Amino acid sequence: MADGVEPGSLYFYILEGQKERPDPASRFQPQGVHGPSQVVDTQFAWQDECWFGLPLQDYIIYELHVGTYTSRGTFEAIIPHLDNLRDLGITAIELMPVAQFPGERNWGYDGTYPFAPQNSYGGPEGLKRLVNACHQRGLAVVLDVVYNHLGPEGNYLWDFGYYFTDRYATPWGSAVNFDGPYSDEVRRFFLENALYWVSEFHIDALRLDAVHAILDFSAQPFLADLAWAVHERAERLNRRIYVIPESALNDTRLVRLPEVGGFGLDAQWNDDFHHALHTLLTGEQSGYYQDFGRLSDLTKAFCEGYVYSGQYSTYRRRHYGNSSRNIPAHRFVVFAQNHDQVGNRMRGERLSQLVAFEGLKLAVGVVLLSPYIPLLFMGEEYGEEAPFPYFISHSDPRLVAAVRKGRKEEFAAFKSQGEPPDPQEESTFLSANLNHALRREGNHRVLLDFYAKLISLRKRTPALNCLSKENMEVMGFEKGNVLFLRRWTPTDEIAVVFHFGEQDTSPLIPLPRGLWKKGLDSADEDWLGPGSSVPMEVNSDGEVVINLSPHAFVLLVKSDKW
Repeated sequence: MADGVEPGSLYFYILEGQKERPDPASRFQPQGVHGPSQVVDTQFAWQDECWFGLPLQDYIIYELHVGTYTSRGTFEAIIPHLDNLRDLGITAIELMPVAQFPGERNWGYDGTYPFAPQNSYGGPEGLKRLVNACHQRGLAVVLDVVYNHLGPEGNYLWDFGYYFTDRYATPWGSAVNFDGPYSDEVRRFFLENALYWVSEFHIDALRLDAVHAILDFSAQPFLADLAWAVHERAERLNRRIYVIPESALNDTRLVRLPEVGGFGLDAQWNDDFHHALHTLLTGEQSGYYQDFGRLSDLTKAFCEGYVYSGQYSTYRRRHYGNSSRNIPAHRFVVFAQNHDQVGNRMRGERLSQLVAFEGLKLAVGVVLLSPYIPLLFMGEEYGEEAPFPYFISHSDPRLVAAVRKGRKEEFAAFKSQGEPPDPQEESTFLSANLNHALRREGNHRVLLDFYAKLISLRKRTPALNCLSKENMEVMGFEKGNVLFLRRWTPTDEIAVVFHFGEQDTSPLIPLPRGLWKKGLDSADEDWLGPGSSVPMEVNSDGEVVINLSPHAFVLLVKSDKW
C-alpha cells in the first residue's frame, strides 16, 4: 500500500522509466481515456439486502443506452423513469456498455478501460445508485460487456503485456489473446472483470458482445471458464446471476451444459428470430435479410429457435448453424428491435419509421407471445420516432476519418442510397435522444397501453409465462401469410392467429373443440385498429374460420380454462 493514497488520488503508472500510463484496471477515469486514473472508495450504502435476483424465465428485458435515454445522459437521470418501466411490466433493464470510452458520445463498444464506468455517465457511484434503485423496485440489471476487442483510442493495454494477438483479427481491430502464449494472465484479467461487475456493482446478468469474435481454440475455452466463474460467484453471493452471449454462429454449444460438451452459458440473443420477423413486416431483402422473407422462417424460429441450423445461407455462401430443436425456450432472447438492428441501418431508423401502426402492434405481439425471453429496445413501447444512428467523439482525426470510411463501406452490402449521418458530429448523437413526452400523446399512448396489456397477459396467463417449446403447436399458412400458434399448460390454453398479409384473409384454423374467448384483438378500435369481425366468443368444432385484416392478430383463450 502506497503512503498517502486515498480515495480521490490521481495516479499514473510509469513504464520503462518514462511512459506515463493510466491503470489498465482503473476503477475511474475522471479525465477520460488519456488522463490519470483515480482511486475510488468502494464503500456504498446498498439497500438491496433482500434482493436475490429473478428467475431467467421471468426476464422481460428493456435495452437502453445511458447517453441518449435522457437529455442529461447519466446513470442517475434514468432513476426517475424506473417506475414507468416497472409499471409497464419490465423486469430487467439492460445497459449498453458503460466501460470508459473516448469522449462523451459513443455506443460503448469502443471502451478501453473494462473496470471503469464512464465518467460522463456518472462513474462508479452513479452506476451503483442506478443498480440500487432498480433492485428496490424489483428490476434486475443486465450489463453489456465487450471481451472480444478494446476500442482504438486510449487502449494502452499493449504496453502492459500480451493482451492481444496478431494470429487472429476482428472487424474492430486486434483480437484479444485468449489462447496463445501468456494468455493465462489475459483470461484472468477478463474473468476478474466479470466478477467485479456482479460482485461490486450487484449486476444480475452480463450480456457478452459478439462472442463469435472471441477467437479461442484452447481445450478449455474462455467462455466456459467465464460461465463457471460467474455461476460459482452467484452461489457464494446467494443470488441468481446469468451470462447471455450474442453470437453470429448459430452454435448451440454456447448454451449447452458442460456435461454434454457445451460452454454452460445461460441464454443467447437470437438474430434469426428478428430477421424472420423483420423481413415479413418490411419486405426488405438486402444484406443478411436476403436469407429470410418466408413465413416458414418465422414458423421454424418459433418451433426451434434458429432458422439456419445447417442449411445453405445465400448471404454467407456456405452452410450455416446447427440444430437448436432440443434447446429449452428460456435459452433464447428474441426481439423486434435492438441497438444493432436499428443502429446498424444507415440512418438508424426504428421500426416505427418503417411500418405502419398495425405492423408495430403485430411485431410486439409476435415477440411477447413467443415462448422465448423478450427484449424491447428503449422507446419502442410508445413508438419513439428518434433514430438511433452510430455516433462517436474520438479526438484523433485519422481515426475519425477511418470510422467515416468504414461506415460507408459497411452499407454497400445493403445497397443503401445517400450518405450516412456523420458519426463524429454532435448533432448525430443529439438526434438519438428520446422524446419521453410522446408516451402521453395520441397513437403513442395507445401503443404504450397495448404493450402493457400484452405484458400483463404474458405474466398472468400460465400458458404464456411457461417458456416451453414442448407445450406448443405452430403452423404456417403460406397462402394467406398466416401463422397459427397454440400454447398450453395443464390449467390453461391459448391460441393466436398472426396475419402478415396486405389483404383481408379468412383462414380455416384447426382450433381445438370448445368455447374460446377473445383475450386481445389488435384490430379492435380501442387499439386504433380498423375494426374486427372476430366475435368475443368463438365456438369451435375442431376448425374455425377467423377473419383478419392486414397485419392483425387475435389472441383466444380456452373458456373452460380461463
